[in-house]
Amino acid sequence: MEFEEKTVSSRPVFKGVIVDLRVDHVRLPNGRSAKREVVSHPGGVCVVPYHDDGTVTVVRQFRYPFGRVITELPAGKLERGEDHRLAGIRELAEETGLTADEFTYLGGMLSSPGFSDEVIHIYLARGLHQGEQHPDPDEFLEYQRVPFQELLDQVMRGELQDGKTVAGLLKTKVLLGL
Repeated sequence: MEFEEKTVSSRPVFKGVIVDLRVDHVRLPNGRSAKREVVSHPGGVCVVPYHDDGTVTVVRQFRYPFGRVITELPAGKLERGEDHRLAGIRELAEETGLTADEFTYLGGMLSSPGFSDEVIHIYLARGLHQGEQHPDPDEFLEYQRVPFQELLDQVMRGELQDGKTVAGLLKTKVLLGL
């Protein structure tokens, strides 16, 4: 069966600092037409900073859409066209002060493919060295080291709900055979 939808027309609706919104009219595989609302995002990067002692550095920050502080892995938005590996190295240093001897690509994650084109690239950082944290001027966060197994338990209890954090931790578990 054919699944591809063909774009007939596209209309920009909103251009923001982080996201753009457009409405596309598409031709469905059965010949009918439909409307698709698409949030365009330059993508992001997420890093699992795994320490030799089996702990992981996570950050806690207020996330406005949810009105609460969320624990998550260090991460950030890509600039359009930016190399995601270099962005991951930058975000890790900015948010936690950490640098890494090893930076292993764990793959990309489609954050919300039903309405957004955002891809979040996930890395595992090992051989970590602590330096000074230097977050962006509009970024207010704290970092802490948590045992890896404790984070996995929080994922399984539904306490850690951030998608990139869940994916990064589970990919790390499989890769390292933990």
